Amino acid sequence: MSAAKIDKLERKVYEAELLRLQGELVKMQEWIRATGTRLVVVFEGRDAAGKGGAIKRVTEYLSPRQAQIVALPTPTERQKSQWYFQRYVEHLPAAGEIRLFDRSWYNRAGVERVMGYCTPEEHRRFLRQCPIFERMLIEDGVLLRKYWFSVSDAEQERRFRSRLEDPMRRWKLSPTDLESLTRWEDYSRAKDEMFVHTDIPEARWNVVESDDKRSARINMIAHLLSTIPYEDVEQPELEMPERPESTGYQRTARSLQQEVPDHAAAVGACEGKPVQRRRFREDMG
Repeated sequence: MSAAKIDKLERKVYEAELLRLQGELVKMQEWIRATGTRLVVVFEGRDAAGKGGAIKRVTEYLSPRQAQIVALPTPTERQKSQWYFQRYVEHLPAAGEIRLFDRSWYNRAGVERVMGYCTPEEHRRFLRQCPIFERMLIEDGVLLRKYWFSVSDAEQERRFRSRLEDPMRRWKLSPTDLESLTRWEDYSRAKDEMFVHTDIPEARWNVVESDDKRSARINMIAHLLSTIPYEDVEQPELEMPERPESTGYQRTARSLQQEVPDHAAAVGACEGKPVQRRRFREDMG
């Protein structure tokens, strides 16, 4: 299967607009901190749809103490015996915090449903409880935003092949990911059913077309910013203090410390010499 040619957003245009939007994200973060707002952003979609790349660009200039990524592993046996939403609740934000869910409670409506990791009754219970759960969050004042990254079957396959051939990114693929290629329609039906039950007026699903990753990132960030009523927060003026006069402190001799080897100098010495380099693909670009 060959992917159709994608008209990608020009790199210079993309980088300039991305930087502008990231500046707005910093302003939004400061407003959230100052007002005690709680923001939850859910990133869902097919494997290799571009969720991780979008999250990386959102958080690039944000404080890791304030804006945190939640990417939970497979639940433990104890967690499997809990109320399904329980392990997600402990990762919800407190006042002034942002939580970005790289996959979320919607695992139950997608991979668990298709791969048989949950029972039909557990799936039906999720579809009943999820809108109630999300309305409870919103009623308590949490700002909830949900994004579905949509990728074509041809583009998904191209990205899978690219990862298979790239030892730096092969870890991103799992047997379950590859099996999704053979279950494309099953995942489509599961997603459609999920939307019917969970695309509620209080928390709509926002679909991001992501065959072009650059456009997808720009569109998603711009939309998120447009839905948050943030304002500029006046920052206190900071001035560099004068360094005081020395009181006689002597730096410890370097010979008494264990320093890391100067690998940079060795690399610099090789500059200009023929070095075999591996050319990385622009897939993440």
